[in-house]
Amino acid sequence: METKAILNKPYTEEERLNFIVENNHKLGYTIQETEDGLQALGFTEEELQAQECEHLNMLSLTAADVERAIYKAKGMDFEDILKLVKDNPDIDVKALKIELKANNFFRGNPWINEVGVLLGFTPEMLDEFFETKDYTKLIKDNEAVDEA
Repeated sequence: METKAILNKPYTEEERLNFIVENNHKLGYTIQETEDGLQALGFTEEELQAQECEHLNMLSLTAADVERAIYKAKGMDFEDILKLVKDNPDIDVKALKIELKANNFFRGNPWINEVGVLLGFTPEMLDEFFETKDYTKLIKDNEAVDEA
């Protein structure tokens, strides 16, 4: 955390309350009283980014949600993905097959990005999909597979 604002002594009760309202109630900073006055403490940009990354990594979807979304966005299921990668020397196909049997898929799992890249999904598209559970976030330029 870093200091975002300071109210030095001496200050009036009204100044104290205004400082708290502005910095805590409106901006969400933590107020700390020191010998010299009040400090408003907030997260650094790096800390906020780390929190966002941790939040995204913990998002999960069921295997059915993921397979259904891939089918709607690309017309492929998990079997098709395994066929797509079967001759790729950079992918451990047996390990991927095990991963695809999981009940839940966590955004932080490195397989999500690896398979996503093969399917043409950017990390941002995958983040939005896991955040919203909306398969259309996986479609570029509105080129969805027609549903039967």
